[in-house]
Amino acid sequence: MALRVGIIGAGPSGMAQLRAFESARQKSAAIPEIMCFEKQNDWGGQWNNSWRIGLDNHGEPVHSSMYRHLWSNGPKECLEFSDYSFDEHFGRAISSFPPREVLFDYIKGRVEKSDVRKYVQFNTVARFTSYNEDTQEFTVTVEDLNTGATRTHVFDKLVVSTGHFSVPAVPEFKGIKTFPGEVLHAHDFRGAERFAGKRLLMIGSSYSAEDIGMQAHKMGAKSITLSYRTAPMGYHWPWNTVERPLVTHFDASTAHFSDGSQDDFDVVVLCTGYQHKYPFLPSDMSLKSPNVLYPANLYKGVVWQQNTNLFYLGAQDQYYTFNMFDAQAWFARDVMTGAIELPSLAEREADIQLWLERLAALPDHDAEADYQSDYLRELIDATDYPSFDLDAVSQLFKDWMRNKHNDILGYRDAVHRSVVTGTVSAKHHTRWLNAMDDSLERYMQGPSQDVENGTLAAVTGTVTAK
Repeated sequence: MALRVGIIGAGPSGMAQLRAFESARQKSAAIPEIMCFEKQNDWGGQWNNSWRIGLDNHGEPVHSSMYRHLWSNGPKECLEFSDYSFDEHFGRAISSFPPREVLFDYIKGRVEKSDVRKYVQFNTVARFTSYNEDTQEFTVTVEDLNTGATRTHVFDKLVVSTGHFSVPAVPEFKGIKTFPGEVLHAHDFRGAERFAGKRLLMIGSSYSAEDIGMQAHKMGAKSITLSYRTAPMGYHWPWNTVERPLVTHFDASTAHFSDGSQDDFDVVVLCTGYQHKYPFLPSDMSLKSPNVLYPANLYKGVVWQQNTNLFYLGAQDQYYTFNMFDAQAWFARDVMTGAIELPSLAEREADIQLWLERLAALPDHDAEADYQSDYLRELIDATDYPSFDLDAVSQLFKDWMRNKHNDILGYRDAVHRSVVTGTVSAKHHTRWLNAMDDSLERYMQGPSQDVENGTLAAVTGTVTAK
């Protein structure tokens, strides 16, 4: 009987797993029986953006945490597929920091070029999983969201590719119930236009706080305060943006900070991160981890220690994204098919501990980029995934971080060189600060709705500061 593989989630990680098997098929290798379940009506995961907040039209929690006017906050050259370049997809050079819709078009383009959509059951959500130790089989119960019908499927291998940036981590703050304005988590943020003229408090000091805060500045917020728990981000912020230590409590619209200062706000945005949540898995197969570069209990960041028939993709914090998911998917594929023989439990545990010890000793963000580059190198060297210059990509990450530190509002206007094709990106027709239409069409066609050298955004009528 053919090997049976179940894949839960058809976002970038699940798409990578489908592509890994397709790559093997193209080389005349036998591939398993594959079945992928995706609760949304299309693939793409986070990149399949929804305007909805809270629940979708089926009453399921909305998956995507993305929003209007979201542009890549890292160079596209750092996430480029080594077997499908941006040049191949778009037919010409594009800028280094495209908006969401452009990146969604790119990741769809590669899998649409392969015959893998037939493996995906859309509008289908995984409800429960059990594992039979005697037969070494997973039984997965799924629900068809269109009909409400449930059914079960049996697999020899199971891949969890649902991501971990969808279930908010929401801390409690004394007095926050007395706050009269809007309080929301970054997961439910859908655009900053309504924050024009308002005083925003962003609680958090990572990518969400930084990006939503600067989008609010772009859309005309009166002021942005970023409240950090451990250390400030330290960027060269615009005139209306400050950093303060953690909020201790609220008194109506007044927030009090741990340094004794206080201020009044109209909106509070909780940029406090996300939880690993896998409600379709029993607790003994469910990863419990903070958002770190190497989660404990996953050999090579992929294989579940206590059950090597279970695989996680994209479960770690990420410098790399799409191409890292690829490397993981190729590695998982080869373990599933027996092309890679796993060492003993004790040897796997020793390997995990080495990575964890190195992680604990990392001194700065540059070292983190090198660390994840080395992790990818190890996965790629073990498989036939097309290699690329990881040292060059790591340097791109470092250049990007310096650019961002020096110019938080302008780093997206920089150009970078592809390590896959050697192409230097095109300078975008509109500065990010003035680009008010993030559609694929406007991005590719030109700036007729954006005013490059003025301050008026014709699309929204919003006045932005230069």
